[in-house]
Amino acid sequence: MSESQHDPVVVAGAGPTGMTAALALRARGVPVVVLEAEPEGRNRPGSRAIYVHGTTLHTLERNREGLGKRLADAGLVWPTRRTLFRGKEVFSRTYDSPGGTGDLPHFTSLPQVETEEFLLDALAELDVEIHWDSAVETVESEPDGVRVETEDGREWETPYVVGADGAGSTVRKEIGSNFEGSQSENSFIIADVDEHPDEPRAHERVFHYDHPEVGGRNVLLVPFTGGWRVDIQCKLTDDPERLASDAVVSDMVAKTLGERYRDRVDWVSSYQFKQVTADSFVDEHRRVLLAGEAGHLFAPFGARGMNSGIADADEAASAIAVAARSESDGVARAEVELYGARREAAAEWNKNAAGEALEYLQGDGVVTKFKKRAAAGLSDYYEDAGEWLDDAPYGPRGGPPIATIGRY
Repeated sequence: MSESQHDPVVVAGAGPTGMTAALALRARGVPVVVLEAEPEGRNRPGSRAIYVHGTTLHTLERNREGLGKRLADAGLVWPTRRTLFRGKEVFSRTYDSPGGTGDLPHFTSLPQVETEEFLLDALAELDVEIHWDSAVETVESEPDGVRVETEDGREWETPYVVGADGAGSTVRKEIGSNFEGSQSENSFIIADVDEHPDEPRAHERVFHYDHPEVGGRNVLLVPFTGGWRVDIQCKLTDDPERLASDAVVSDMVAKTLGERYRDRVDWVSSYQFKQVTADSFVDEHRRVLLAGEAGHLFAPFGARGMNSGIADADEAASAIAVAARSESDGVARAEVELYGARREAAAEWNKNAAGEALEYLQGDGVVTKFKKRAAAGLSDYYEDAGEWLDDAPYGPRGGPPIATIGRY
């Protein structure tokens, strides 16, 4: 297979990860084309990934000036976080400058579909081609490049592929990489609720341990632009299908957000969270790089999914940009291998961090229950106890370690 620096890199998938990869490649002067299985104008229901980390905003701003700022302006920065234990408030903090004092806030909260619209607009400004209805069917990697065939019968010869085609990734399967990990025991109900136009709630993130009005289930309430996300943790004995029914969800929303929200439920889903990572993020010839949900799936605690996928995309673009211009095969391979080492280490860290939060929330052991009750009892006298209850459902703070060498 002949290779040319003028052949575009193929990005499989036009979700946030794939579109970021395309923007990041263009920012590095690398030609790129995006192949997306869904049709143009696709319907993307649900708020999905609503929490955009500040580091993600900076990544987007770096790759396309003004993009991070547009997301920040469109999103919501809530100033207050509160936690209640069985109906009693155990922690509350309101920040004077919740977004910080920099050019970009520490975070912003908006529906994923809006994030995707901003990314699509940025790609259109740069005339990056997106081929819709072009699901990847085969990926043949060789030492000097990759041949990709799509279901619409087209063939692409490319020096590199970024596989950002989601949890069911064809690219991952084609390079022989497999998911390894586990799945949550509990199911979760997630509902999007439209904000009430006449009586909006105060913008605050609220976590309830054992909410007494919904049968002692854990409940998380998070505001985003235009509405609220309501997350309800099912008990092991629950029937998720029943809890996700319109009548039951509406009743739980009324009891947690307020009666005026009973008829404002916009979307509902129930599922169990997977905790898995691909056993390899790169192919044997170092020509295919997995990113985002093609390489990992995490429980949502700490908002590690989309944000880590965008970090994958940025680093994949950097590795490809160096590799594509390298005059040494060894250097080119090493760049891709370093990408694999770094992002596999990051994925493992994020999986463990989300898993720590998931285990804490699911934990019915005597020790875990005692710690929660003790912290709730101490919260009136010792603020750190209440803050521990507030922090624990999201996993450890900080970010993954940076790998400098790997197993390749």
